[in-house]
Amino acid sequence: MSNQVTGFARTIIVITTISAAIMELIDTSIVNVALADISGNLGATIEDTAWVITAYAIANVIIIPLTGFFAKLFGRKRYYLGSIILFTIASWLCGQAGSLEMLVIWRFVQGIGGGALLSTSQGILFDAFPPEKRAIAGGMFGMGIVLGPTIGPILGGIIVENYHWSLIFNINIPFGIAASLLTMRFVTETDEEKDPNRVKPKIDFAGIAMLAVGIGSLQYVLERGQSDDWFTDNTIVIMTALAAGGLIAFIWRQLTIANPMIQLSLLKNRNLAASNILTFAVGFGLFGSVFIFPVLVQRVLGYTPTDAGLGLVPSAMVAIFIMPIIGKTLSSGTPPLVYVIIGFTCFILHGYTSAMASPDAGLAFFFWPQIFRGFGTACLMVPLINQAVVGLTPQQMPSGIALTNMIRQLGGAFGIAVMNTHITNRFALHRNDLVSNLQPNDPIMIQRLAQTKAGLIQGGVDPVTAVEGSYKILDLAIVKQSYLMAYLDGFILISLFFVCAIPFLFMLRTQKMDKSTLQKVQEESH
Repeated sequence: MSNQVTGFARTIIVITTISAAIMELIDTSIVNVALADISGNLGATIEDTAWVITAYAIANVIIIPLTGFFAKLFGRKRYYLGSIILFTIASWLCGQAGSLEMLVIWRFVQGIGGGALLSTSQGILFDAFPPEKRAIAGGMFGMGIVLGPTIGPILGGIIVENYHWSLIFNINIPFGIAASLLTMRFVTETDEEKDPNRVKPKIDFAGIAMLAVGIGSLQYVLERGQSDDWFTDNTIVIMTALAAGGLIAFIWRQLTIANPMIQLSLLKNRNLAASNILTFAVGFGLFGSVFIFPVLVQRVLGYTPTDAGLGLVPSAMVAIFIMPIIGKTLSSGTPPLVYVIIGFTCFILHGYTSAMASPDAGLAFFFWPQIFRGFGTACLMVPLINQAVVGLTPQQMPSGIALTNMIRQLGGAFGIAVMNTHITNRFALHRNDLVSNLQPNDPIMIQRLAQTKAGLIQGGVDPVTAVEGSYKILDLAIVKQSYLMAYLDGFILISLFFVCAIPFLFMLRTQKMDKSTLQKVQEESH
């Protein structure tokens, strides 16, 4: 039963819940533009520093499907307040981290706290409005969901360019404190929470441990497999066994116990299974592209962190503009499958056009690729969730949507890890190819080395050092070109991933979305 509030209290709840959701979403992308600075400051490679992003994503994957369970266990208000406090404390500890290992650990804890904020925020927000006005609440929350990942890279760029990278975490502290105080004062408990005789669900510690071990080990294998030469490394072998054992045990447990935390049995529904495969591809493309772009333009093209963040603005702006239109047309009867097909096409075009970048590509070049990405994002969010719940009962719908949200986050974590490994592999391949094509008697190379040597000597470098310097400069040019080609291959991989998922589109049932289903999807999604 809803506990609707009015007036000033409702305004405060709107501000608090949307701000908390935006804060969580900002932290999914704010680190992307700071990877180079963090890696340099902590003495780690960018590939290893990517664990700062991956750890947060893994924690989200583990906690998102469990939010409903924990809300029932602790009470929604207590769980929400506890998550905000945990997120805020972990943010402060991330800012204080003096090593990559500690930063990764506290980012994981931050992800545990942040993972609960999206779905719980939306539930509290919707309860503050009567049913006939929940579409307005959904629109406001949807705007926050799109704005969060956009603000992240821009804010991160400004901070990294002008201040220390730790501020990207410390900036959460005042917002977290304010959100905690406002939650204690204005967020009310549900009737179920107030009931002293309510039955609390039992904590499935074994199931949570199996999920954490399985997902965590899988991510380790994906992240470190390439650099550690895969199964020639004993740690990779052990982690692979733990990943397989943990995930198989988790699936078996959820299918056999009386009251599972996650109703995996729902995947017997063909539409839910197919839509989740497509959602996995969407997560792969969304997170993978946001991971590649800032690193590419800073590491290879020489953008400032601020410019890297601004480069993502077009995609967010078009998504904000298009999403309300898609919502209206869905409620008026347009089949969601139409938008899913358009969204897949846009993401394929995004990867293909991005992969055509040259070493001197400016922000203007990436305008249309980002437009394709934004349009694709808008066309895939709510329509895919709708397709997931086709054929589910009202009682099954929350569990189905929770599964879909988990799969999207898992696809994102998988996408970042695969992109990291793929780029490392492709860089080595391209560098070997470029070096093998260098011939000592090539007139062009001889001329280039001579010009570089002459320039160094003219700058005051002695002839012997100038010769060594000219070869080092040539090697740096090869490294830069190799990285450019590797990152562009990453965009191609995104396109291929979507192409490979296309057959699953034909497994979906085409069904129009009625207004009641749309409202239910809006209430339960994210």
